[in-house]
Amino acid sequence: MLWNTFLLALRAIRRNLMRSFLTILGIVIGVAAVITMVTLGNGATRSVTDQISSMGSNLVMIVPGQRFGPGSGGAPNFKMADVDAVRSQISAAEWIAPVVNKSVTAVYQANNWSTVVTGSNADYFPAGNWELASGRTFSDTEQKAGRAVCIIGDTVREKLFGGQNPVGSEIRIKQFSCEVIGVLKSKGQSAMGSDQDDTVIMPLRTVQRRLVGNQDIGRLSVSIRNSASLDAAKKQLTLLLRERRNITEGEDNDFRVMDTRQIAEALTSTTRILTMLLGAVAAVS
Repeated sequence: MLWNTFLLALRAIRRNLMRSFLTILGIVIGVAAVITMVTLGNGATRSVTDQISSMGSNLVMIVPGQRFGPGSGGAPNFKMADVDAVRSQISAAEWIAPVVNKSVTAVYQANNWSTVVTGSNADYFPAGNWELASGRTFSDTEQKAGRAVCIIGDTVREKLFGGQNPVGSEIRIKQFSCEVIGVLKSKGQSAMGSDQDDTVIMPLRTVQRRLVGNQDIGRLSVSIRNSASLDAAKKQLTLLLRERRNITEGEDNDFRVMDTRQIAEALTSTTRILTMLLGAVAAVS
């Protein structure tokens, strides 16, 4: 019985050879498409995880306003007194980096490049998992005095200096010259799609005095000593800043606290959903 059924099926395939071939080809292409989409999705998830890890482990980022991104929705920025309070009252905090960003054009001889200057302290480098390819970071003396020194990312090095060693050279930003004292190791693209190497890092006081003209701090980056203390430290940071910003019980925070783990989970979830949708489309196709 089974043999006869098999022979009938074989004869039907022979009579409709082209149709059978196209059907099999469609099945093969559909299965291959699903496998490809799932593989690409898994690769994207791993890439997101790796890119988030490059931002620094156990890193907590705090910004004014109720969302991340440009603009604080009218919420006041942080001050250096907030940094000092975190340093003195949050024992789990290992590195505490105040951050100010400013878009600028950097110039070296005939070359110029639009980039972002980050003003911070020496904690910025270990907190953000930054390593040096050459040179050094700024000293406490340079930081406190607001000296015109900078460390540049690999993209800025390439655009301004090409194959030349930039350490010891001066680049021009706005109306002042800045000595390049170091070059960062390349990190590549961030999980959010920005070029992490397209950066110039200066002492916080230098940026505040020469570029932004105020003492405001746009972000706090706090590295927690170990992952077991992360959630507790975030609660302590929230309570401390609520108190310092005079937020009463029942009022919403006018700042946002998020760690790299949460960012990774959010991006991974989005990637997973897109993978499933693409897989479904490929399967239907």
